[in-house]
Amino acid sequence: MTIHLTPTEETELNHKRPLKEDIFDALLEKIISGKYKPGAWLRQEDIASQLGVSMTPVREALDLLDAAGLAERVPYRGVRVPQPTHETIAESYVTRLLLEKAVSRAAALNREQAHVEALKRIVGQSKKLIRVDDMSASRKLSGDFHSTVAEATKNSTLIRVYKVAANSFPDWMLYQAMFEHPEELEQSVKEEYEEHLAIAEAIEAQDADLAEQRAMEHIRDIGRQIVTYLGVPQKLLDQKMIQMGL
Repeated sequence: MTIHLTPTEETELNHKRPLKEDIFDALLEKIISGKYKPGAWLRQEDIASQLGVSMTPVREALDLLDAAGLAERVPYRGVRVPQPTHETIAESYVTRLLLEKAVSRAAALNREQAHVEALKRIVGQSKKLIRVDDMSASRKLSGDFHSTVAEATKNSTLIRVYKVAANSFPDWMLYQAMFEHPEELEQSVKEEYEEHLAIAEAIEAQDADLAEQRAMEHIRDIGRQIVTYLGVPQKLLDQKMIQMGL
């Protein structure tokens, strides 16, 4: 598969950010846009040739994709876009739902003003990202938002556990689905903005009960999207939630 960079991507590849991060962004957009489908192989040599770079930063970019849950290394075969089953998606969703309860509550109780300011800044930046072409940036901001909530707990163990759960959750597949349903994109992005804002405001107010409630509402909304866009049976989600006492 040939990767064609947009003028913006070409400009980004020439500025002072680490090259591996620019390659990561370029590949991320291809994954979210569906140009790399679940199960597609990310060939290091091909990517290096197409981008006109050495293989070292490509390998580093693939490591970043792997760490973010956007790619997986298969021993002796290479790196590919994950292809999670409905069972795996349901388990990741329920684990995320369970952890959001703890993380949002702890964040409200332990946050510092710097965390509040960071959350509000991220929410403000995301408000404008409503186009299909904005999905790569939107996904990264969403990840930054949830990571900041986790950091506000000031619990290093909880932060590490949350990161593992977040990286195993295939939210990139939902963004990919938005490319196939652009007519519903604006409403979905608006809802995400409002839900993130509500979580940030509850954390700012140090209202642990409300922060937990808003976070649960947000993740349950993602659950509805999983059913609608990814075809995961609602019955399967319900079963997994019962198993976890949710």
